This record gives sequence, C-alpha cells and structure tokens, in this order.
Amino acid sequence: MTTCSEYIKNVFPLIDDDLKHYVEGVLQNGADDFQDSEEVYEAIGEVLQEVSSDKTEEDIRNICNELHNMMKPDKSNAKNGPTKVLNAPVHLASMAANLENNIGDIKSIWVMQRDDTLKVDAKKLEKAEAKLQEKQEKRSKDVKTAAPVKLESATASQVTSKKESKMEAKGNNRTQDIRIENFDVAYGDRVLLQGADLILAFGRRYGLVGRNGLGKSTLLRMISNGQLRIPSHISILHVEQEVIGDDTLAIQSVLECDTVRESLLKREKEISAAVNSGNSDPELSNQLTEIYAQLQNIEADKAPAKASIILNGLGFTPEMQQRETKTFSGGWRMRLALARALFSRPDLLLLDEPTNMLDIKAIIWLENYLQNWPTTLLVVSHDRNFLDTVPTDILHLHSQRIDAYRGNYEQFEKTKTEKLKNQQREYEAQMQHRQHVQVFIDKFRYNANRAASVQSKIKLLDKLPELKPIEKETAVVLKFPDTEPLSPPILQLNEVSFGYNKDRLIFTNVNLGATMDSRICIVGDNGAGKTTLLKIIMGLLSPSAGMLHVHRNLKFGYFSQHHVDQLDMNVNSVELLQSTYPGKPIEEYRRQLGSFGVSGDLALQTVASLSGGQKSRVAFARMCMGNPNFLVLDEPTNHLDIETIEALGNAIVKFTGGVILVSHDERLIRKVCKELWVCGNGSVRSIEGFDEYRRLVEQELESQSK
Repeated sequence: MTTCSEYIKNVFPLIDDDLKHYVEGVLQNGADDFQDSEEVYEAIGEVLQEVSSDKTEEDIRNICNELHNMMKPDKSNAKNGPTKVLNAPVHLASMAANLENNIGDIKSIWVMQRDDTLKVDAKKLEKAEAKLQEKQEKRSKDVKTAAPVKLESATASQVTSKKESKMEAKGNNRTQDIRIENFDVAYGDRVLLQGADLILAFGRRYGLVGRNGLGKSTLLRMISNGQLRIPSHISILHVEQEVIGDDTLAIQSVLECDTVRESLLKREKEISAAVNSGNSDPELSNQLTEIYAQLQNIEADKAPAKASIILNGLGFTPEMQQRETKTFSGGWRMRLALARALFSRPDLLLLDEPTNMLDIKAIIWLENYLQNWPTTLLVVSHDRNFLDTVPTDILHLHSQRIDAYRGNYEQFEKTKTEKLKNQQREYEAQMQHRQHVQVFIDKFRYNANRAASVQSKIKLLDKLPELKPIEKETAVVLKFPDTEPLSPPILQLNEVSFGYNKDRLIFTNVNLGATMDSRICIVGDNGAGKTTLLKIIMGLLSPSAGMLHVHRNLKFGYFSQHHVDQLDMNVNSVELLQSTYPGKPIEEYRRQLGSFGVSGDLALQTVASLSGGQKSRVAFARMCMGNPNFLVLDEPTNHLDIETIEALGNAIVKFTGGVILVSHDERLIRKVCKELWVCGNGSVRSIEGFDEYRRLVEQELESQSK
C-alpha cells in the first residue's frame, strides 16, 4: 500500500486527506479484492475523476491499471504475499499516548484549510462506497455457493539405489521385475504407507487386499501416473476410467490399442492408394512387401478374432460389437476399457475392482482368462472367489506396510493366522522371560554378593529384541434394525409382465413370492432385467400386465448400486443423516453410523474424503435410519472390503425381516441366499442354491467357446 499511496500523491498532488484515506481504504486488501483494472476503475474511478479536472477518462483508467499492477504480489515472493516495508520504526505505546494527550493537535489536522474546488461531492462518494460494498458481497456469495469440496491430494516419496539410477539413465535396465523399495505415501496429513516395499516378479499375478481407506486404489494410481518410479521400458495400463463414447465401433475401439498394427495398416493403405493411382516407384513396392511381412509376423489377421473373443467373454454380443461406443452406458464402457487392456497385454496390468461392473457369467470368464495371463498383474479386489481363483500371490496392506504371501487368498488367510499365532506366542514368552528376570533383579538389587549377577541380568534385558504386542484389526460389525413379524402374504407377483414398450417385453408371466424369512438373490446377465424387477417389487415401476400384491405394513429399505454416487459429498456423515431425518439428537445419528462402522472422527469427515467402502457404510446407515422391515439390495458389495462383506452377510442372516438382493459375489450368495431368481430369455424362474446356477453358466460358456 505504501507504493500505491505514494503514486496517488504524485499523480494527484492536491488531493485532500480524507479522500486520499478513502481511496487507500478501498485498495487496502490489495489485488485479492479486484479481478482486473476494470474493477479498480469501477471502485474509485469516479472519485479520482472528481479530484482532477484536467485528466480524461482514459487517463483515469490508465492510473487504475497502474494501481492494479502495483497491488499484484511479487512472483518471487508469491507464497508469502506482497512484501510490505515500514518507512520508519513504530512505537505503539507512544502512539497510544499521543492519541490520548494530543487530541487538539489531531483535530487541527482535520480542520486545515483546503481548496474547496478539490472536494468530492459527498453523494458521489457515498454512491462509490455502496457500489464497492455490493460488488464485494456478490463475490463472497458466489464463492460460498460455487466453491467445491477441496480434497487433499496424495503424495509419495521413494528411495532409489544409485546403481538402478545409473542403469536407467544409460538405458541398460532391461529387467521385467519391478522393485519399489522404501517408499512412503501420504494423503494430506494422513500417512498411508511408511518405509514400504513392493516387489512384483514378472509373470506373477498379485492380489492387493486390505481394509477400506488404507490406500489400495491410491497406490495403483501412483504407480500408473509415475509418482512411484518403475523402469521406464515397462509398459503400464491401469483400468480406471471408462472409454470415451464416440462414433468408433466397439470392436474397432479394442483393435486400436495395438498401435503397431494400426500404424502398419495405415501405412499399407497409403502406399496401396499411391500405387493404384499410377505411382510406379519401385521403392513403394519394396515398402509394401516389408509391411506385409511385419503384419504377418505379428499375426495381424488374427487380431479381430482375438478382440471379438475378449468382447464376447465380457458380455458383448456380435451385434453389440458393431455398435458405436457412444451408444453404451457407463458400465458397458468400463467393460470396453477392460477389454482394451486385456487385448493390449501391457507389461504391468493394474485392475481396481474389475468384478464390480460384471455379471456372474462375465466374472467366471474373466477368472478363467486371467489364469493364463502372460505378464505381471496387480489387482485390487474384494471378491473372495476371484481372489481364490486368480492370484498367485497376495499382498496384504496394513499398519502402513505391505506384507507378501505366496498362494491365493485362502492360503493367505491360513498363513497369516498361523503367523499371528506364532508372533503372539513369541511375544508372550518374551514377556514372561522379562518378568522372571526382573523379579531376580528386584530381589537382589541391593545385595552386594549378587551385584555381578544383577548387572549381567540387566544387560541381558537390554539385549533382548523389543517385541510389540500383536495389533489385531478391529472386527467389522454391521447391524440392521429389528422388525416386527407380519402375517402372510407379504409380497406376491401374479402373471407379471413388463416392457418399456409394447413390442419388446423384458419378461412375461412372472409368478413369484417372498416372505419375512426370504433370502432371495436375483441373478442373470446384465440387461436381463434384474434392477427392473427390483423396481417393480418396490412399486417404482408398474407392471405392463399382471398384479403385484404387497402387505400394507411392508416398509422397503432400498440400496441401489448408484446409492453412493447420490450422497451429498460436501457435508460430513452426521450432517448427511441430519438432513435426511431432521430433529433427532446428534447422539442418535452417531449411534446409527457407529452400527455400520463409521465412528469417531470418521463420522465428522466430509463424505467426499471417505473411501468407496466407507461411503457405502454411510449409505447403509442412512437407509436403515427409516427402520425398514424388508431390504432390497442392488449390488451392495461394490466397494466393500472383504471383512465388511463378511459382516454384511452376518447382518443379513441375523436380520428378522425379508431380503431380496442382486449380487455377483459368489461367497455372499452362498452364505445368505436360500433361493435364486434367474432372469433371462424373457422370463424369471426360481431355482435352489448357487451350485445349480454356476453349472448352467459354465455349460453356456463352454457352448459359446466351441
């Protein structure tokens, strides 16, 4: 402000003091209050015009522009804001004394005679002040309404050996194994990994497991975007984003991943066109021969069939493969992204919850396909059956580190349990030994004859390795509300048919029923009508034909597969429940969240900062706040960790009301469901047990592969 003040005084030498103070007051917050020089002119332009009759409007605008430039912080010191220098020492005590004792002198400053021609019209000054006030209020309002939730970003640090750095710099590092050693990952103030090691041997398939919110997805993202360094010659593909919808055909979208094949075909097309147009250059003929040889070497003619097999396995019919990508929904575009990754076969494939977007048939196909994966695979999954089938190794993320185990998830659980038992036994044995030695020391500490023995025992204690007690992960417990019994019939579908238009019915003549004891899972291919059937059951859609009978006291609790996306991300979990069910004590909201594992500080974090699994728990808590007696759950396991899926299964078993769910998690279905409703071929039929359904799916896959 010193610079602006001096500049105003130089440009307007006869400006009166109270006017000068007003202008300085307007400019005191610096460039933060003004987006550009035009806003400076709007704030003080009219006032300055009144001061100087010899300056044009353009002159005043130039002066405002100069003032705006002066207020901008120096870039070299941008972090700490503009440098402000006092032109003399300030003694606050003497200033305060002067203010009290020399009021007469102070008054004399303000009653000096001034040239009345330089005075500003009071009404114009008031008008300028009102205009500035209105602008500032408008800006602060805009900031409040438009400001999105600002999330902390993840950061990483990593130690690399000089040998590896030199090899990388010279281009001599040709290893296919990946070693990321002694690295840290933090998310804002929270440390996710500290001094961790991640070693991936080429050709092995790794399953990364751990509780929700510990940083599994963050770790994959950091590897893919280069924040954690790996040898530059290793190609990485991270299936995280869905394919962008455009006019490209689905099968062509997959084929385009093979950039070598695409570039050869493009060059072959260009040369052929030149030859056909009459160009007889023999060099073109040689190039064409060479391109055909390269295409033959990479088996380019087999690529469309290979792409079609992958797309078919992931549920794309021959007709769908010839459709433009923009015609598919987000879930199908994610399948396309997965198909592209499987087709291109990178050196390191990163998959984050690949089964979330797939139906059971596609999951079984993917499990079989990945068992023959030729390069390195790192997959985050909470599907127990998938983890028992695909990985050759399990990486367990916990306590800010990663432990590696050979074998699938079942073997990992056994090994980990045995390891923890041994560690606990070792810890208890050492504590007992320490206690025994300490008793001897305490007993003979002041006995001169035993002084040497006591000293040797003290040294013995000092040399013992310090063992820490085993940190047991807290058990996840979910609890659905208790319900009162209802007399049957509870829910009945009689001759129900439905279609979004009369020409194409999704299913016809459905005759099914449910009771308060029902544990029903709806299964079938994507698009077979599973979610549609759920909406008919809850009355969100009306049948095209037939009748739906629902008990008058039946109260549905609906968990949709998009439930998490519909949460307000700008508030914390307590505020979210408060807005949906107002008027209850804070303790009740916290108790409800606590029954779904969202307790302590977690309940006070913004929803946007929670992991996918934690958001799901918040969605469950909100659903159950209405005390439903019949649960309708559409893909409830998406984003949940293995322990929470297990807890969800236990909660469903103990729930005293009825349950209908759509799920592709084989372990959960086997645990809780007594009956399966199979959607497909224009009908819905009931079968008992998952084994029969899996047998039907495997038969269908086998017939497709022939």
